[in-house]
Amino acid sequence: MPPVPLPDLDAEYRQVREECGLLERTERAWLAVDGEEAAEFLHSQVTNEVESLEPGAGRYALLLDRKGHLQAEMRVLRVAPEELLVETGVETRDRLLKHLGMYKIGRKVEVAAADRVTLSLIGPGAIEVVGLAPGDEHDFTAARIAGAGCLAVATDLGLDVVCAAADRDAVREELERNRAIPVSLEAAEILRVETGRPRFGHEMTEASMPAEAGIVERAVSFTKGCYIGQEPVARLHYKGRPNRHLRGLRLAGPAAAGDPVRLGERELGRVGTAVLSPASGRIGLAILRKEAEPGATVTVATGAGEVEAEVIEPPFLEGPAG
Repeated sequence: MPPVPLPDLDAEYRQVREECGLLERTERAWLAVDGEEAAEFLHSQVTNEVESLEPGAGRYALLLDRKGHLQAEMRVLRVAPEELLVETGVETRDRLLKHLGMYKIGRKVEVAAADRVTLSLIGPGAIEVVGLAPGDEHDFTAARIAGAGCLAVATDLGLDVVCAAADRDAVREELERNRAIPVSLEAAEILRVETGRPRFGHEMTEASMPAEAGIVERAVSFTKGCYIGQEPVARLHYKGRPNRHLRGLRLAGPAAAGDPVRLGERELGRVGTAVLSPASGRIGLAILRKEAEPGATVTVATGAGEVEAEVIEPPFLEGPAG
């Protein structure tokens, strides 16, 4: 068998920056939350406003533990008054399913895994490929692609097409015929790091709080009412200052996820993601102690020795122009 060629990241990067790349999001999973009390129930469990969503609208939200630490991040789409779809990471699907299944007892709601896939269209040409412009991030509209019923969901980098797993191949082929060029997760990760968006399991872990990850504005409502972890999150927001912050790193050499970041002899945290960007050079994201202020120079302990890095306030670059 001939060797599998490595992706041409430079070409893929140009594709997602200038035109439209296509990526199947195998790292994501879906749940269905249905029933008369579905929206009210989910609203009570997560950090953001869900109950007021109209069909066709969505929102980013978190599941926390009682100390305000992240357990899962998710995208909630209100498909119908009694039907919501929830997208989360593959690594947090079972945890979220178990949590919602436990807390729904006595409520008029059903929670189950949903057999759907996400095909991301990344870049300024995404709308042209589908012929739809849903609106603000997380808004969505129904679409028929290759005869299959789909949802076209607005993202920060383009559009996501959500379809039944059984329709994946036909929908993907149609998107490719409409000039969406397949790209790798590595290319998409370069854009994610450049735009400064943390990801659970990378920058964000079960030890992180929303304020430390810089996602309070996107993920937390302070007027929605009670949810698990509300008190420590509100206390930190109104009365405290996080001990850690999401930071960008301009790296002088190669580094990898998990490499310790130090200021002098003190460890400030670990690299969450490190990439080599054709536009920005070697860059990374990390949640670091407050001593890592923008403009500071830190060292990253790699397997090959120490690498210097300049600390910045993300993002490095804005997303692709729409």
